[in-house]
Amino acid sequence: MPNIAELENAVPVGPLKIIALPSMTEMGKTINDYLVEFRKVVHNDSVKNDPAFHGYKEDNYLLEYELPRFGSGESKALIKESIRGKDIFILVDVCNHSVTYKMNGYENHMSPDDHYQDLKRIIGACNGKANRINIIMPFLYEGRQHRRNGLESLDAAYMLEELYDMGVSNFVTFDAHDPRVQNSTPLKGFDNFMPPYQFMKALLASEQNLRVDKEHLVVISPDEGALDRAIYFANVLGIDTGMFYKRRDYTTIVNGKNPIVAHEYLGDSLNGKDVIIMDDMISSGGSMIDTAGQLKKMGAGRVFICTTFGLFTEGLAGFDEAFEKKYFDRLITTNLTYLPPEIYDKPYFKVADMSKFISSIIDFMNHDASLSNVMATTEKMHAILEEYNAHRDISLK
Repeated sequence: MPNIAELENAVPVGPLKIIALPSMTEMGKTINDYLVEFRKVVHNDSVKNDPAFHGYKEDNYLLEYELPRFGSGESKALIKESIRGKDIFILVDVCNHSVTYKMNGYENHMSPDDHYQDLKRIIGACNGKANRINIIMPFLYEGRQHRRNGLESLDAAYMLEELYDMGVSNFVTFDAHDPRVQNSTPLKGFDNFMPPYQFMKALLASEQNLRVDKEHLVVISPDEGALDRAIYFANVLGIDTGMFYKRRDYTTIVNGKNPIVAHEYLGDSLNGKDVIIMDDMISSGGSMIDTAGQLKKMGAGRVFICTTFGLFTEGLAGFDEAFEKKYFDRLITTNLTYLPPEIYDKPYFKVADMSKFISSIIDFMNHDASLSNVMATTEKMHAILEEYNAHRDISLK
């Protein structure tokens, strides 16, 4: 738990309550467990009688609610305990397609639109009684439709505007496709966090003989949109960066987008070097597999894929086949969105767990403390890298 001293000198905004919507039930339980443990070591017993710390140390911060659905598919939200004066944090994963509901006798899988409607229902049920409402939405709803070209909707911007009109105070997301979407509501709280620290921990934990220097490792951006995160990660590791750009056929539209004709590489020779591919998401996975395959053809050694959101919209068969063909050696994604249960049994998969990080974000926001305290600084990343190199050098002796 970072910077406990600052929390010990801060008064919480209000008693903490977490609403983990059905899309984030399991992570919500883990986050709750972390918060219970955090608060056992923050503050001494003298705060028990202080009204400002009423409800501070609890065995459970999860709030009880229901989202009953009628046979027609319509729904409502029902909060089952008092929230007056509470500091509410609502967790929602709009990409969790595993959640289902019955409509007219059919079982439907919830879409991002369904999850977003449930979020608004919960906010509506709060009825203006909460002290503050904060949203944690790891995958930004409609974040891929963040800018307008011609007569198009501007869905992500309107979503933020709508939520703030409903009384939301703060909005937290991760690795937004384009964080400039926050310009739609410039006077409201919007925080966009990145997971490079968690990627580094997962990668170093899974690979025992990684040589982190310019001669043996390079970070690759699979397209121009992911270049910033690749450059930052490479700078922290002290290695070089390369990138691909997607050559598209702008005369054709397939499934709402221009098809990719080829991936062209820009950068130095990869012969014999290990490669880390950094990107914000895997959707179907076709582009990522094609990029990894091209890297192998160019003489790359091991290929490690690090992506914030593993959506796998066309399943894992393509990755299983690519792994058998030795296109890549490790796939690391966060658990910020729903992952198919079978992925945990794949020999190539490693999860970058984000639940403790989210718990820290909630704790500091509840104290109205600076969120820079929970950010993984470059110094912290250097520290775990130095520790890894020290252990690797000892094992090679």
